[in-house]
Amino acid sequence: MKMNGIIKQYKEIVGLLLLFILVIRCAPCSAQVLYEISGNGTKQKSYILATNRYVHMQFLDTIPNVFKCFGRCNKVVTEFAMQDYEALAALRKAALLPDSVKLSNFYSEAEYTLIDNSLRINLGMGLDKLCRMKPSYLTEMFRSELMKQWLQYDEQHSMENFFEVVASERDMPVIGLDNIGETMYMLFDREPFHWQCKELLKVIEYPENEVKQERVLRDMYRDGRLSDMAFQIEGPDNTTSISFSDYKVYCARNEQWVKRLHSILGQGGAFITLNANYLGGEKGLLQQLRSAGYRVRPANRKLNFKQ
Repeated sequence: MKMNGIIKQYKEIVGLLLLFILVIRCAPCSAQVLYEISGNGTKQKSYILATNRYVHMQFLDTIPNVFKCFGRCNKVVTEFAMQDYEALAALRKAALLPDSVKLSNFYSEAEYTLIDNSLRINLGMGLDKLCRMKPSYLTEMFRSELMKQWLQYDEQHSMENFFEVVASERDMPVIGLDNIGETMYMLFDREPFHWQCKELLKVIEYPENEVKQERVLRDMYRDGRLSDMAFQIEGPDNTTSISFSDYKVYCARNEQWVKRLHSILGQGGAFITLNANYLGGEKGLLQQLRSAGYRVRPANRKLNFKQ
């Protein structure tokens, strides 16, 4: 009888633990990833949502007020309007190497073979088919495959472009902060070619570093620690393909984005979705907007939507 009582108590405890875990998993998060922008002559509030491409769109359900804020807006602003198919075709063309450049000239025979084998194993294609692509493009392809394997990255269900797709389906304007030339530069040419070659080799040789870094950034994002994400990227210990040199480029671009956002924010009703890597820290976009005179504060609190 005593043993039956112990078993009964054990089952009750396990049941309570499972219920507690379920409540925790379903509860709305308090992470600061959604911000309200007002002031500085704006006619109506706008909102900015930090995104992470390696987070599933279901995470949006845990962000208080995100759909209400989106419903108050009449346009979506993003880094680059990916629904522009002519622009996408131009990007694919920009990913190609000039005819005068041969990738094999920048690696030893052993390094070239290592890259070729890794691409074959992970992408199903070797350098016989991919040697005309820029190293930065190959690096991104390889990294994406790593994240699919190790972080369960699902491109079709990523939160990154969710609101852009919804806006297109509703015939809402989708505004890109970068033009096609600037986007091509950021994707393929923000670093010198010889450095791109080194980074591709480094990613191939130490893929675990890339996965570890993105796992850390993803966890920080889910906790709403945008400033910590910025420090993680610009910190001296970061030796991954997205490092301090990239962070400096992001910060310089943020300055241009603030200027371009001025008229958009003045009209109000903008729902801005941008990679969380660009937003936090002293030089992040949120702080630069504040420095420009805007009021930027967390939107995941109780708001009045009666208007």
